[in-house]
Amino acid sequence: MSNINQLLVQAQTAHDTADWSSLIQYLQQLILGTNSEDPEIVKNRKYLLALTLSILEKGDFQQRWEITKVLIHLGNIAIPPLIEILEDENAEEELRWYAARTLGEFQHPEAIAPLVELLKTDEDEEIKAIAATAIGQMGTVAIAALSELLLDEDTRLLAVRSLSCIPQTETITPLLSIVQDSQATIRTAAIEALSSFHDERVPPVLLNALDDIAATVRRAAVLGLGFRPDLRQALDLVTRLQPKLYDFNIDVCCAAAVSLSRMGSDDAAKHLFDLLISPHTPLPLQLETIRALVWVGTLSSLEYLQTAFNQSTSETLWQEIVTVLGRVQKPQTIQAAEILLQILQSQHPATEIANVKSAIALSLGQLGEIQAIEPLISLLADSNPSVRLHAIAALKNLDGEVAHQQLLQLANDVSLIADLQQGIAIALAEW
Repeated sequence: MSNINQLLVQAQTAHDTADWSSLIQYLQQLILGTNSEDPEIVKNRKYLLALTLSILEKGDFQQRWEITKVLIHLGNIAIPPLIEILEDENAEEELRWYAARTLGEFQHPEAIAPLVELLKTDEDEEIKAIAATAIGQMGTVAIAALSELLLDEDTRLLAVRSLSCIPQTETITPLLSIVQDSQATIRTAAIEALSSFHDERVPPVLLNALDDIAATVRRAAVLGLGFRPDLRQALDLVTRLQPKLYDFNIDVCCAAAVSLSRMGSDDAAKHLFDLLISPHTPLPLQLETIRALVWVGTLSSLEYLQTAFNQSTSETLWQEIVTVLGRVQKPQTIQAAEILLQILQSQHPATEIANVKSAIALSLGQLGEIQAIEPLISLLADSNPSVRLHAIAALKNLDGEVAHQQLLQLANDVSLIADLQQGIAIALAEW
């Protein structure tokens, strides 16, 4: 008996005893592990399909997940029975969910019509959502069908979401047809989908949507323009985005901070700084602005953070500023480290707070600038155990070998204050 025939017998036995796990293994070996054009496989393909479908119908969630890969490998022969399951409104919901999901994997025109029909007629929102995703997976073959669904108010939103799953320029034209839709959810979904394309038709639409009555649309437009720093000068994007820092909706303001940070320019940094130090800016937006200033990545943006730190009286803002300075990327790491060291060596009230000192130590360790070793060793004299532990971790992260050698040398220096001697001893014991 050939190996394939032996596996077929074992598969039938597993099926008859409802041993689904074993049946999956045998089917995987037969369908995934052999030549699909083997005469024995070709001859038994319908039989293998029946066994595979039995698991889809009777298996648990995980077994169904595994067997869908086998179904796809069987080829287009699996499409008609999957359509039958999809169209059976009395079938178990999870089974129909899997049928829809698997049909999408085939990317075959035959599967589009039943999925589209389901979008039009089914009342179950979850199964409609998975059908929309499945259509989206099919790529360009589904665009015509989805464009028709845009004409129907009941299916428009799901059609937009499906189109957004297709990263092909052919979707731009149908998406542009609904950017002025009466429903804000439709406009938002269309703007979000269009934002992924670097196409000359898109930026004017995004600029127009900045003044949409719906905050979700404005936010989507702001974020979309943030992905086009290449158009900063041509469209004067910094000037166009700046007013959105003061939008009525805080989510739009936060999105504007993120998008301005992507412009990477000094004028964008200045607008963010003005927002940060304004007494009217709510705390969540201030925190978003601090992060945005680091992402700008210019020397001026770091100087603005230092100025904001010195002017602020908020422990929350102090901690956020020293934390984000630790995330600065080269070539600005030297300046970020210098700012942190200046804070540490100043008489600023923040240097009396253990959490802030711990955050400074952590950030200095992340920046990797060697001039931080001695100031970090000084922190070992701190009375707070958390500050000492963060200083030790930072020293190890910075340059463990150099730091260790310095600590060994200092361990024998009797002129050091007692607290520092003790801190050095603790650090060496932790090494």
